[in-house]
Amino acid sequence: MVEPDPHFQDALDNAQFRTGGWKTDFSLHTVMYHEFLSGGVPRDGIPPLDAPVHESIADADRWLEDVQPVVALEINGAARAYPLAILTWHEIANDTLGGVPVSVTFCPLCNSAVAFDRRVGQAVLDFGVSGNLRHSDLVMWDRQTESWWQQLTGEGIVGTYAGYRLEMLPAQIVSWRDFKAAFPQADVLSRDTGYYRDYGRNPYSGYDRADQSPFLFDGRPDERLLPMERVAALFLDGRPLAFPFLMLEQERVVNYAANGRNIAVLFQPGTASALDQSRIAESRDVGSTGIFEAELDGQTLTFRPEAGGFVDDQTGSVWNVLGQAVTGPLAGQSLKPIVHANHFWFAWAAFAPQTQVYGGE
Repeated sequence: MVEPDPHFQDALDNAQFRTGGWKTDFSLHTVMYHEFLSGGVPRDGIPPLDAPVHESIADADRWLEDVQPVVALEINGAARAYPLAILTWHEIANDTLGGVPVSVTFCPLCNSAVAFDRRVGQAVLDFGVSGNLRHSDLVMWDRQTESWWQQLTGEGIVGTYAGYRLEMLPAQIVSWRDFKAAFPQADVLSRDTGYYRDYGRNPYSGYDRADQSPFLFDGRPDERLLPMERVAALFLDGRPLAFPFLMLEQERVVNYAANGRNIAVLFQPGTASALDQSRIAESRDVGSTGIFEAELDGQTLTFRPEAGGFVDDQTGSVWNVLGQAVTGPLAGQSLKPIVHANHFWFAWAAFAPQTQVYGGE
């Protein structure tokens, strides 16, 4: 329970964002107000999608190219792709999948794609874009209480829901080619959004060099990696871990054990950056990752890379980056996904400074 701050008004008076028009209870907060910066757009100046339209794989295939990145989400047997070509312009899609109210979010400044169950207790929340940033990361707001939420962590940080945390859902950025092969009966977020945007064009062209400075980030970068280097990051039993893409590109598979748990970190080339060239389909290949429990029906599996996929040493079954066995004795089975995301290093390290960085075999 967050106690009201009796001195909150003094902090607000010196803040670098505007409070006019907000019904937020600013006396309730878990972070310092000097950490917020205006992102240069008003509330919902980047419009979230509140009534998303969906289309078939065949319809989406007319405009999505194989290398384009999509957020893959599967709940209760239902799967859907959320193209970053669309999310880059809207950042939040309030949706329902498999009977679960979800928000699928993407912060381009941090390369952070995170999906949430948008229920808190008995309430179903609708999220928007506050126009403010913290550590360069999107600050969301809910329309029910006008509380503010940190996109990268799912934490309520200001207002009625300060101290609450949304449940994160396993979601991966993968190529359109890999998604449609894995989920041929799925549907896709449509470009029929009610807004005119040049979907497929990257409004952040060139914002993808590992050595450049992050936009509107005033913290001290963790120098263990370059600021804009991609990492597959997660909390494993409360411990923050990061697997640098540069290492994953070399090894393709990491069989990782910690605290009695065995996980598999998979890397698959063939996914374009959403933040490199002006046309996403022409951007450089940054690859995609999947992180899974390496236990299936009581058996521990270890994996090795193979052309076009991954093979487990125990049965010789072939797996894809979405954790599905596609051929062999285990064909048709799936590994349990672990919540992770492919953040820029500076952003993950700002929120999880005690992260252990994987250094290779």
